[in-house]
Amino acid sequence: MKVTVENKKGLNKDLKIFIDKETMNSYMDEKYEEIKNNVNLKGFRPGKVPKEILKRQFGKAVFGEVLDKVLKETSTKALEEKKIKPAGQPKLDLKTYGEDKDLEYVLSVTELPKVEIKSLENIKFDEYNVKIDESETDKRIKEIAKNQPNFKEVSPDTKAKKGDLVSLDYKATVDDKDFKGSEGKNTQLTLGKDLFLKGFDEQLIGVKKDDEKIVEATLPENFPEKELVNKKAKFNCKILSVKQSEEVKIDDDFAKNLGAKDLKDLKTLISKQINDEYKNSLDQLSKNQILKEIEKIKVDEVPDNLVEEEVKVLSQGMSEEETKKNKKNFEEKAKTRIKTGLILNEFGEKNQIKVSEQEIQAEVQKQLRMMPGQEKMVMDFYQKNPSALASLRGTVYEEKILNLIKQKGKPNKKEISKAEAEKILKEAHKHDDSVEEKKETKKKSSTTSAIEKKTVTKKAKSKPTAKKIKKVSKK
Repeated sequence: MKVTVENKKGLNKDLKIFIDKETMNSYMDEKYEEIKNNVNLKGFRPGKVPKEILKRQFGKAVFGEVLDKVLKETSTKALEEKKIKPAGQPKLDLKTYGEDKDLEYVLSVTELPKVEIKSLENIKFDEYNVKIDESETDKRIKEIAKNQPNFKEVSPDTKAKKGDLVSLDYKATVDDKDFKGSEGKNTQLTLGKDLFLKGFDEQLIGVKKDDEKIVEATLPENFPEKELVNKKAKFNCKILSVKQSEEVKIDDDFAKNLGAKDLKDLKTLISKQINDEYKNSLDQLSKNQILKEIEKIKVDEVPDNLVEEEVKVLSQGMSEEETKKNKKNFEEKAKTRIKTGLILNEFGEKNQIKVSEQEIQAEVQKQLRMMPGQEKMVMDFYQKNPSALASLRGTVYEEKILNLIKQKGKPNKKEISKAEAEKILKEAHKHDDSVEEKKETKKKSSTTSAIEKKTVTKKAKSKPTAKKIKKVSKK
């Protein structure tokens, strides 16, 4: 095989590829040997059909298969030989071909530009560590304790009030007739929460242990027995106990009930959880800084075909008029995204970053945990949409690249308080909202990677995730 590079115009070039007829004939002979053992022709034993007979019978089909195979193999080898990484699918133009002939064709390719990644090892960004004050930890523990009321049985003559826990047996009727599900044993209700039937709780205020009380309530729209929906039912209630809540004592036993070794260990775990609530958002700010720095790195030329593809993504769902109006803006944005993707991808390849199937499945599981009750829908979505799974792979790939850049970079480490963290995130969020308001486009787009859509450059909003902690985990 002989390869020559012609018509160099920036990133565009033509590769002229020549394979002599002797080589082509050897491919043909190899194919005939392969099919000879699988062909049954009348008058010939299996494997004994002469090549000339095979040529007359299957010549065109065999040449078509051989040509396809040779073009795939030689075009790949030619690109490797000349160290060319194509941006998109090369165009192929056959010049000379045929049985017992030389093969000559031209491969027109747009090459990916060379990008500089050395400066990534010295990239600067802010790295935050949130110092959690002991008072913040204590405050959070008190909130947890408040949400875990401790009920204690009171004396038999104590009347139930709002907030008390009442245990009861009941038997219900509609129009003096029993119905399916009309009985309940040891039913517990916290008065005032109105979680059983609307208006049921308030009728139990004032009852005592061993009292009997008739409570009337309307059966709801979602009641299983449809013929009884919106009917008034009478509940004959027998009060088993009345319990009043008392303040939970925050001690080692309380901590152990939450999975900690003792109260000191619980405080450590809660402090870490509060820190983690801010860590993800602050880490995203650091990554956004890195992406902004990457955008400043110069790339001499961005392939036009990639820009065109990205503009299509950015203008998806828009009218032709809107697309034309925003074309220049889209092109600039497309170039920035592609450039960032090229740099990240080059860094990923140089550092041999790979994404395993286990990592993809871990990311899917993470999404399942974020959408309780909708697990089947999420799984079906990924099983039916391979492109969505590929996009997820791109997200994991980018995340690994940015994490490695952070490790190799020059962080400006800052220890901040919880209040300072909230202020920083609020300002970042405000800035994001301001940018969104100025956008003329109606639809956002994820970044298309330059190479096989491996890299997805996205800049997520940074928001504080100050959730209340109900359970403590050491994981």
